[in-house]
Parts: sequence; structure tokens; C-alpha cells
Amino acid sequence: MGLLTIGAFARAAGLSPKALRLYDDLGLLRPASVDPISGYRRYSPDQLERARLIGLLRRTGMPLARISLALSRPDPAAEVLAYWRSVEADVAARGRLVAFLVEQLSGKDTAMTGFIHAARADRGLVRESNQDAAYAGPHLLAVADGFGQGGHQASVAAIEAVQPLDSLTSADPLAALSEAFRAAGAAVRNLEDAGTTLTALLWSGSRLGVVHVGDSRAYLLRAGELHQLTQDHVQGTAIPATLVKALHRQPAEPDLLLRDGRDGDRYLLCSDGLYHAVPPDVLHAELRAAATPGDAVGTLVDLANRRGGPDNIACVVADVAA
Repeated sequence: MGLLTIGAFARAAGLSPKALRLYDDLGLLRPASVDPISGYRRYSPDQLERARLIGLLRRTGMPLARISLALSRPDPAAEVLAYWRSVEADVAARGRLVAFLVEQLSGKDTAMTGFIHAARADRGLVRESNQDAAYAGPHLLAVADGFGQGGHQASVAAIEAVQPLDSLTSADPLAALSEAFRAAGAAVRNLEDAGTTLTALLWSGSRLGVVHVGDSRAYLLRAGELHQLTQDHVQGTAIPATLVKALHRQPAEPDLLLRDGRDGDRYLLCSDGLYHAVPPDVLHAELRAAATPGDAVGTLVDLANRRGGPDNIACVVADVAA
């Protein structure tokens, strides 16, 4: 069978010519031939399978930029599954937001109860494996950026050490975080040639405690302004800079912060793989524009990958739920 006109190919693929032109513009599906005079596109029947796959992925709601990323990966199925998990997390977060709005619009009393949240850890486009870890729950947010041969085990161990705080009630969030940080340090010291950063935020009543070591970061978006809450424990300005403090073989003293939470606050916790790839003004704009934490996480991680994805990416975004 010879080449198909764009109309015939569109009918066979179950798509529209307009969609095919868009896929061509984005580099997702190039025509087999383009007339140099008229610009008319023709397609090979061998391209039907890819065209139908793109169409099916679009029906899941997957953005075209993420489809392009998934189809360029060695394991596209894993990327599709990761996307769907983020969708499920986003739907759950939207459900919690709807419940809150129903209570508020019904005139019921509402007290600040915790976070509406989303989290994602991504390998990026360059690293062979992912050493970042992220966690988000109704009362606890955390990111960890592992390094060394056992970096993945270190970041996971740190997150697992603080994760039980999400289901505990503490009148003193800093004391609870300090104890969990010591447990994380002990877990990491048992690993050979491994270390990790750790930045965690714990909600308790109307107060938020922050524990931090390393160069992952915590940000606060309040009243449209973005504030960096943590200081990087690094030496020099190179990328990546030299860490001077982290969870490693030697004990480390973390930074501890206590803040008041406000309705409408949005928090971002992330590893350097995000903020090195996405400029501060873009980070700020996307955090302000995103309708939900899930939207923000998906957009920011995709932006980092579109800018080369040179490092692993851990990203947590959470809104204060009144």
C-alpha cells in the first residue's frame, strides 16, 4: 500500500487532520512525506499504530508534552503508569477540596485541619536511576535527595523515619521532628557509602514545624508572594554545589523552624533537580497559576524535564486546608 493522504490517514487512525497537523508541529508524529510546493502531508500505513496510540493516550487526558516524553523513554509503560498515579492523586486531592468547599458553603464551622497535597519523584532524563524520594500526607510533607552508591536506600530510609509523624498528634511539632530526624540519621548511618538531604514539614494545629538539612528546599506561597523558608547547606556556587551538611556517616544538626499556618498558604518542597532546572520566576508563576497541588506538581516536574531533566526530581506541593 502506498502513502495515504492526511484525510485518509486521519480516518484510518480515528483522528482528525487538525490533530495530525498538531502532532507534526510538536514532533510527535512526522508525515512520511511533505510536498515541497503545496506542503501537503502524506503518511505511511506503518505509522497507524503510533497514531492510534497517541490518540488513546490523549483520551486519558495525558498532555501532549508528557506523551512526547513518555514515548521517548525506554519504558513508556512506566511513564504512563506514573502519569495515571499522579491523576489519581490529583483526583483524591480535588475530592478533599470539594468536601471542604461543601462544608464551607453549607455554613458549617471549619478549622484548619491539614494539607491538600500531591507528591512526585521522577528520575529525570539523564540519571540512570532515581535517588530522590517524596512523601505527602494530611499532616506531613517530606523530600529527600540521596547520594552515593546507596543513595536511593538513604533517601527512602529518611522518608520512612519521619513518615509515622503523619498519623500522630503532637503538641510540639519541632520536638516530634527532632526525634524523627535522629531516627533518620541512625537509619542512614547504617548504610555504606550513602547519604541524603532531608526537608520535612509537620502540621500541628495552626502551627507548622520544619526540619531541614542539605540543599533540598521548602518554599511558601502566601498572598501571591513566594518565600524560600530554608537555607541551602552548601559551599560554593557551582551546580551541583558541595554539600556541607547532610544525613551521612557523621551526625548532623538540622535547621528547625516554627511557623504559623494560614488559610490559602501553598507550600512547595523540592530537591535541587527542580529548582536548578526551573528558574525562580517560572517556579513562582506556575505555583500561583496551578489550580490544585496535583496540577502544580505535574507542571513543575514536566518543566524540569523539558529543560533537560539533568537530575532526579522530588516535588511536593500542598495547600493548607481550613
